[in-house]
Amino acid sequence: MDQYYIRTGSQATGLVSALFPGQTGEIVALKKVALRRLEDGIPNQALREIKALQEIEDNPHVVQLKAVFPHGAGFVLAFEFMLSDLAEVVRHSQRPLASAQVKSYLQMLLKGVAFCHANNIVHRDLKPANLLISASGQLKIADFGLARVFSPDGSRLYTHQVATRWYRAPELLYGARQYDQGVDLW
Repeated sequence: MDQYYIRTGSQATGLVSALFPGQTGEIVALKKVALRRLEDGIPNQALREIKALQEIEDNPHVVQLKAVFPHGAGFVLAFEFMLSDLAEVVRHSQRPLASAQVKSYLQMLLKGVAFCHANNIVHRDLKPANLLISASGQLKIADFGLARVFSPDGSRLYTHQVATRWYRAPELLYGARQYDQGVDLW
């Protein structure tokens, strides 16, 4: 960690800040994961995010996990830096997004979701705040903390208490424990 310079500043959660690697000068986003008690181990949500991103690395529509390293009483996930998210873009837009822009974002989103599903990953928390936008307008899916490796045969049971309530698929609202990738398309 001594080769990095961490710039203070964070998002609303206080967990993400910018990092400047000393050798490359590339800006990356940091997500700090604190371990409350060492005996509890690494939180399942963090393990799922790391596993999902390792399964689907190198896709232009999924945020790239650059590194994972220990830091203090926890560890840090280093991601490619993205300027904003779709929720912020919509919130701060003076007028509705142009039809061409909406189509472009939708195409990138669907390509990213298709790639995840082709690799048996179900995201389970797609929402505007988890769709990051680069300075060049590239949309990438992020925050795989609720993601799971999906069983294509439909035999596994999952929790229905995933996804932000306002974006939750109807089957999840009704308490279904057996569901498929459709929860990402609602």
